[in-house]
Amino acid sequence: MSRAETLSVALVQECNHGSAEQNLAAIEARVRAAAAEGARLVLLQELHNGPYFCQHESVDEFDRAEPIPGPSSARLSALAAELGLVLVGSLFERRAAGLYHNTAVVFDSDGRLAGKYRKMHIPDDPGFLEKFYFTPGDLGFEPVDTAVGRLGVLVCWDQWYPEAARLMALAGAELLLYPTAIGWDPRDDDAEKERQRQAWILSQRGHAVANGLPVLSCNRVGFEPSPLAESAGIQFWGSSFVAGPQGELLAEADTSSPTVLLTEIDLRRSENVRRIWPFLRDRRIDAYADLLKRYRD
Repeated sequence: MSRAETLSVALVQECNHGSAEQNLAAIEARVRAAAAEGARLVLLQELHNGPYFCQHESVDEFDRAEPIPGPSSARLSALAAELGLVLVGSLFERRAAGLYHNTAVVFDSDGRLAGKYRKMHIPDDPGFLEKFYFTPGDLGFEPVDTAVGRLGVLVCWDQWYPEAARLMALAGAELLLYPTAIGWDPRDDDAEKERQRQAWILSQRGHAVANGLPVLSCNRVGFEPSPLAESAGIQFWGSSFVAGPQGELLAEADTSSPTVLLTEIDLRRSENVRRIWPFLRDRRIDAYADLLKRYRD
């Protein structure tokens, strides 16, 4: 069977609805709507089952975690199989007592768990206290083969690191996918907020350009209060987008609305772009040893 030249993709940009059951029900409805529009690949936001709980440190939050396979992955698997599409989700994985990961799961169009990726870069910043919860990933930067192609799946904070995108590209990834949870501190002024949002978009568009690959980035929306009195909470800025292999924006959602962002990706463009911009060819791999150092003192 010859490979399709275009791929219909959908990003589900959602807010927190209050419980895992409510969130999964909303997601299921969105994925069904995407499938009805012809989507063959659907990307969900980071930790889509509930709130972004990492705004504080509490042992009770670990109760949200579940094994993979588990109840949520079974539900996503069944949905992917029923609709005949590839579905990329993001779960709080309980691997063992005291061992938890922020894990992306990839279900193929037959519902099979095609692969998973455990978030490698773990932030520890005001409002994003993830090191308390997540063990750094140990699966490396390995793309996942699916019915729609080889997917380089990374998670949120990974999107600021060009090394992660490059390693996925060097392993043959055909698309880069980033489930994400990022937003503003409401106390920042409008200029600072926009600088942050544009930096986030620019960084990922840069990965598209540097690697000659489409990028799909799905963020959450809505205000989520913090349990900490000194914190103003997070206003998640949405702006989910799809970029082509020259960084061109193919589709972009707004900053506040739950939505299904649909677009078509021309799968031929990466090959054509890499022929005229052969960055992989011209890499000086003999001169990059110092990249393995934390810093050149």
